[in-house]
Amino acid sequence: MIKNILGRVFAFWAIIVFVPTMLIAFIPIGLAGLWPEPKRTKIFQTSAAIWMRVFFLFTGTRINAKGKENFENGKNYIVVCNHNSFMDVPITTPFIPGPPNKTIAKVEMAKIPVFGLIYTRGSVLVDRKSEESRKSSFNKMKEVLNLGLHMCIYPEGTRNKTNEPLQRFHDGAFRLAIDTGKAILPTVIFNTAKVLPVGKPFFFWPVAIRMHYLEPVPVNSTMTVAELREKVFAIMRDYYVQHK
Repeated sequence: MIKNILGRVFAFWAIIVFVPTMLIAFIPIGLAGLWPEPKRTKIFQTSAAIWMRVFFLFTGTRINAKGKENFENGKNYIVVCNHNSFMDVPITTPFIPGPPNKTIAKVEMAKIPVFGLIYTRGSVLVDRKSEESRKSSFNKMKEVLNLGLHMCIYPEGTRNKTNEPLQRFHDGAFRLAIDTGKAILPTVIFNTAKVLPVGKPFFFWPVAIRMHYLEPVPVNSTMTVAELREKVFAIMRDYYVQHK
């Protein structure tokens, strides 16, 4: 009972911190549109990182990252992450090491005033109900990789609301890797579901979030999409279970 009350107090405070800091971040992120890619995304990521660091500082949330050395200088990756909470995107987009990154994201979120533009700057948008949109977003992700940026993808598709470590992975990230030859870099996120739990619409609990970057998984010409998908799934599932 006490935790539920405090969680709602923290949620109210988090909103108080989030809104004005978002409006401040909106200025450089909005102006980033004046520059071409990849500088536009670099400005976005720098601004988002400052914004999130301030937000986490004032809400008592901490980020502990491990495995940054797995990002080799001069290389970009397809970074795949597990997805447990709405908090996942705000920590991956600003804090993935190396070159800037874009995230595959739902087009519906872009309709939110102010936040929608920020969301759009750091994303490749997709309407999952549209076959044409899915094809277009796939080509845009290839363009992102060709620019030397990371592409961040949540292969579960939606937040994991089950009791299993991971939901079934979709093929998109792994088809992208096969088509482009870019290595997959698995990233396992812990504790975001404790910050913003599924099923508690107005609740925030400050804890230490852990992001563990694992060794890259290279692709080769003989590997199928299914083989790569299952290999990465097993790596991430086993790591999550062992380190939870």
